Amino acid sequence: MVNIPEYYAGKTVLITGATGFMGKVLLEKLLRSCPGVKSVYVMVRSKAGQSPKVRIADMINCKLFERLQEEHPGFAEKIVPVNSDLTQPELDLSKEDQSILADNVNIIFHCAATIRFNEPLKDAMQLNVLATQKMMALAHRMKHLEVFLHVSTAYANCDRELIEEMVYPPPVDYRRLIDSLDWMDDELVSALTPKLIGKRPNTYTYTKALAEYLVQQEAGDLKVAIVRPSIVGASWKEPFPGWIDNFNGPSGIFIAAGKGILRTMRASNDAVADLVPVDVVINATLAAAWYSGSQTLNRSRNILVYNCTTGGINPFHWGEVEYCINMIFKTNPLEQAFRRPNVNLRSNPFTNQCWTAVSHTLPALLYDCCLTLTGRQPRMMKTITRLHKAMMVLEYFCSHSWVWNNDNVAMLIGQMSPEDKKMFNFDVRQLHWAEYMESYCMGTKKYVLNEELSGLPAARKHLNKLRNIRYTFNTVLVVLIWRVFIARSQMARNIWYFVVSLCFKFLSYFRASSSMR
Repeated sequence: MVNIPEYYAGKTVLITGATGFMGKVLLEKLLRSCPGVKSVYVMVRSKAGQSPKVRIADMINCKLFERLQEEHPGFAEKIVPVNSDLTQPELDLSKEDQSILADNVNIIFHCAATIRFNEPLKDAMQLNVLATQKMMALAHRMKHLEVFLHVSTAYANCDRELIEEMVYPPPVDYRRLIDSLDWMDDELVSALTPKLIGKRPNTYTYTKALAEYLVQQEAGDLKVAIVRPSIVGASWKEPFPGWIDNFNGPSGIFIAAGKGILRTMRASNDAVADLVPVDVVINATLAAAWYSGSQTLNRSRNILVYNCTTGGINPFHWGEVEYCINMIFKTNPLEQAFRRPNVNLRSNPFTNQCWTAVSHTLPALLYDCCLTLTGRQPRMMKTITRLHKAMMVLEYFCSHSWVWNNDNVAMLIGQMSPEDKKMFNFDVRQLHWAEYMESYCMGTKKYVLNEELSGLPAARKHLNKLRNIRYTFNTVLVVLIWRVFIARSQMARNIWYFVVSLCFKFLSYFRASSSMR
């Protein structure tokens, strides 16, 4: 077998979802580590009055592509934007574009999907299932296609405790469901959704499971591979540590904790936090396509599925995540923090609700009242409401643990040359979680919030100010409570005077012993 860069040399690649988080990293890594690739077609729709060409031009000017620009200045010439909308008939491709793709494409990376967990079922089906079906139909028309790689999710089968590297049959035939949704109105679909998704927590995991089965059923003679990442986080090493560009998933939660807004969250400290760096997923994706595409002789037509997870190989728990976030953001604080970082994970829903009211809702209401009294627009309750919605989406994944089989991933690593293992590293046994979490948190500061490291001294000063305010407030509160309590109870007064006299005696003894020395 040729090595990975040699395999991609002279190949034409098609990517869907190239403007998304994973799609950007895939495009950058492919062009940087496989410079011999002939061209990369990216299917992009027009958005906000911008054509696909303009959107791609804006995208490749971001921080992510700076290293690629330095190493291969002419990389942009290989990117070919294709005007397409995956929700439209025939993907909204022109006849000319369909012909060009059919005649030239060798490899397809289907990354496009909706990542909104609470998407209405009709919309989730349109983006995750029907779009995949259209891509499979397009793939069958391609004359030189070597491999179709579908990016799924490790949580597609989260209704199971043990998840093997195989495609599981869904409880409902996707063809019948597609036909049924055509005549159902939104109200009826909404009513039926809980029954349809069953034990799965949302429409995202349900439709991703349907999409996997669709790929298996409609693959035919195509070589197909499926990569299932778990919770995709900031980059580990490539193109540089800590790169992240969105608030999705844990990133928004980390930022809210760093700002001091998030104080409590329902999660199990002992549950495995199956975070996986985005560059690990992309390296595994490129290697999986290489392996399937390189097998020309004596290869079974079985679809290879790769569980791209960390929990079974290098486990990291949510309790450890909590500790890392608090320590990192106290040492390297975010600018203009609302309160000092101090998030606590609680498994008991009642306790968590109580703390939510005390540490989230009440401070937000008080802050908004102050803003209103000073003539400014109240905003904290809106922020808290959005935060609570994000927390509800993640609660299920932070409170459960799964066992994923990773035999195919281990096999894939074993098939790679030593050079490929270095260049396309996805061996998570080498991942040091404390270092990665620091890179991740600092990445949210630098690349999501666009805060300069030169502002750290001022941010630390602000955090010390918040600490002093907190200690002063707590002291005054305790004194007031005791005074009210003491005024009503003789026993409380006796206890108070006894404690105060002890303090004075201790101070007198301390002074006397100091003077004798």
